[in-house]
Amino acid sequence: MSSRARVLLVLGHPRPGSFCEALAAAYCDGAMDAGAQVRVLRLAQAEFDPDVHAASPEQQPLEPVLAQAQQDIVWAQHLVFVHPVWWGSFPARLKGFLDRCLTPGFAFAHREDGAWEKLLAGRTAELITTLDTPRGIYRLVQLAPGHRALAVATLGYCGVRTVRQTEFGPVVTSAPEERREWLRQAHALGLRLRDGVLSPGQRAWQPVAAWLRALRLQFHPMAWLAYTMAALAAAGGRPLDLAAWALGLLALFLLEAATVFCNDWFDRGSDAINRNAGPFTGGSRVLVDGSIAPGSMGAGIALALAGFVFVLALLVEVSAAPAAPLLASFAVLAVLALGYTVPPLKLSHRGLGELAVALTHSAGVMLPGWLLQGGDAASPLPWLLGVPLAVAVFPAIVLSGVPDHDADRAAAKRTLVVKLGIPASLALAAASALLAAALGLAWWAFGVAGGAYSALIVPAAAHALWLAAGLRALRQRRSPPGRIDALMARALGFTAWFAIVPLASLLG
Repeated sequence: MSSRARVLLVLGHPRPGSFCEALAAAYCDGAMDAGAQVRVLRLAQAEFDPDVHAASPEQQPLEPVLAQAQQDIVWAQHLVFVHPVWWGSFPARLKGFLDRCLTPGFAFAHREDGAWEKLLAGRTAELITTLDTPRGIYRLVQLAPGHRALAVATLGYCGVRTVRQTEFGPVVTSAPEERREWLRQAHALGLRLRDGVLSPGQRAWQPVAAWLRALRLQFHPMAWLAYTMAALAAAGGRPLDLAAWALGLLALFLLEAATVFCNDWFDRGSDAINRNAGPFTGGSRVLVDGSIAPGSMGAGIALALAGFVFVLALLVEVSAAPAAPLLASFAVLAVLALGYTVPPLKLSHRGLGELAVALTHSAGVMLPGWLLQGGDAASPLPWLLGVPLAVAVFPAIVLSGVPDHDADRAAAKRTLVVKLGIPASLALAAASALLAAALGLAWWAFGVAGGAYSALIVPAAAHALWLAAGLRALRQRRSPPGRIDALMARALGFTAWFAIVPLASLLG
């Protein structure tokens, strides 16, 4: 941001003469000292009806102050909101201002394909708030609900990126010298616009954070656990060949990276119209929101695949495993993993993607781990270890397609959920969870898979019932499912039993 940055400060306290007003004045002084152009909107003095009486906000005529506010928002590069935190959120007057001012057609626009345009994209924002609750309680216990509502659900929906959140408090017990220090800090916040909205650390972290999001690291650990479980089973109590184990793990990481990058690349159409995207569904969205350019993503795919091939060549050199079965196991794994979205297979578009993920995240990653530690390629043990895990993975994969259903169908992506419909898919996921628990108990009772399952698998049956109950409740819901992050976490937690329990047995 240049030294002539355009800043709109919205003072959201409904009462003149507040400490928030003093903080706002200090920030403005600092910003102007930095050379910024500053406009201030004091909601306490603004005359407007905070309630939406029309069927939709854009159908209600704007009072002059709101029409001017929209012009100021268009003019601004950086938005600053100063307000107290009341009942965990922001005052009603600020909420009413947002309801009336951020109207469809001005702040965002819905499209016929179900997606929406973020019409205020390219702007940044920061929040400056006063608290009577201790800051740690507000952030760590209450999880800063007001900040999330304003920064994510409101500004984020319109394309405005909140780059900083600053709290001052508790105000009610503060001494005069504390308030003077807070005013000095508010002035410093405005003054830092001299060097741009982002700190040097934030600017350096931006591309790193984007690539970390693209990697979707939340999905890697289960594959690593399964791979290590098979390696320990093959070693049979002997120390692992750590060099081979580490290189194999690196190969899996690079292949997984290439896979999720390809998923983002080839699923851009459905991701762009997905309104239910979350940490487990809808892709990483780095291409959709422009965090990573398509050319850079293409380079990332090429680099990950080149690294994967290079590591495989090293493995052939340093590992005692026979090259042919080892390379064959990695080749089949790569075809199934990349073929999830990459043409010509595009398994996820044919209703086969869920099965492919269940296989790749169980036996697919276990067989290389088994072979690298001297396991016999003809042995059924890695497959027997993988069967309960594959069945346990299946419910989570099916469930992840539920929030994506409408976007996938609109993009002609024929996932299993699109083919079967949501109710039948949820029933299938519940049946799979119960079957996985039954298999785990049977493997323990009959000593299948070399006794890798123990009594620790018993709680998985209760988890399966809990997951099935959640899936049943979702089936009975009349409204569209939307985001189901909590139920997704429950499904992924269920999967963990079938990697951690055998791993614990093998380590013991």
